[in-house]
Amino acid sequence: MRYRQLGRTRLKVSEIGHGLWGMGGWTGSSPEQNAAALHKAIKKGCNFFDTAFAYGEGRADSLLGGVLSNYNRDDFVVASKIAPKNWKWPADPSDNVDAVYPKSYILESATVIQRLLKVEQIDLLQFHVWDDHWADASGWQEAVDELRTSGTIKAFGLSLNRWEPQNGIKALRTGLIDTVQVIYNIFDQAPEDALFPVCKELNIGVIARVPLDEGSLAGMLNSQTRFPESDWRSKYFGPENLLPTLDRVERLRALVPKKSSLAQMALQFVISNPVVSSTIVGMRTLEHVDENVDASARGPLDSTLLSELKKHRWDREVTPWAN
Repeated sequence: MRYRQLGRTRLKVSEIGHGLWGMGGWTGSSPEQNAAALHKAIKKGCNFFDTAFAYGEGRADSLLGGVLSNYNRDDFVVASKIAPKNWKWPADPSDNVDAVYPKSYILESATVIQRLLKVEQIDLLQFHVWDDHWADASGWQEAVDELRTSGTIKAFGLSLNRWEPQNGIKALRTGLIDTVQVIYNIFDQAPEDALFPVCKELNIGVIARVPLDEGSLAGMLNSQTRFPESDWRSKYFGPENLLPTLDRVERLRALVPKKSSLAQMALQFVISNPVVSSTIVGMRTLEHVDENVDASARGPLDSTLLSELKKHRWDREVTPWAN
């Protein structure tokens, strides 16, 4: 496993991070299986874990806190997220920030997450949604300052809305944001346009999420794939998106290097960008851990393959089924 600096923070994170969204309620998960995957990821060198209160309303935070209590806590970097108070994804620019992230709610949520993770200090706390209309509001800024001053958190970050990578740049320039989490993969390359240059300029840590496009770039979906209605993927891979996605995935298969997999190529694409500190990928089985973590040891892709993959960029409009 290779490690990188998380922007201007003093935190060093594994190139492949462990994302816990699927452990908060996706079908095909069990607490025992999830815990086993976390333990194996640790043994293979993964030291960065990203969770959120919204993942099962605290279940993923609690699971991670329990697993890491078996180890030296200082060896790991844990990120979690404060859910919007109005429980609305993505952020709605028409909502006042006080309906989403009032100061008192931010402070209270940090305390709850701290307890679930079983830590005295949260390495990285993030807003789970964001809209740059709120950047100049004083309430959230005061809350972040208080969390730092009290020692509740080491660093603070934003998780940006799907397909809106530019909707966070104003907040980055306040000087209060240490990291940004954004969707970035072979299809979703738009963060390279405006967001990444600003992150490089300000030394903001970049956490690339959804490197496998919610699973399509793992190559396991087909035209008959259906998820239970309770599973978020049933909406994302509905009729508007499933077949167009499969068509694009099929075009990528011929580019996969020998003795590699589509998933590994997709992960290597992300970590080939030096602006990225870590990419978080769901790993709910031991097999997922083996395949995904090993992508770091393979290193960056060669320039020729990267150039070919750049041609597979897919710019999409914000749409209800994607959130």
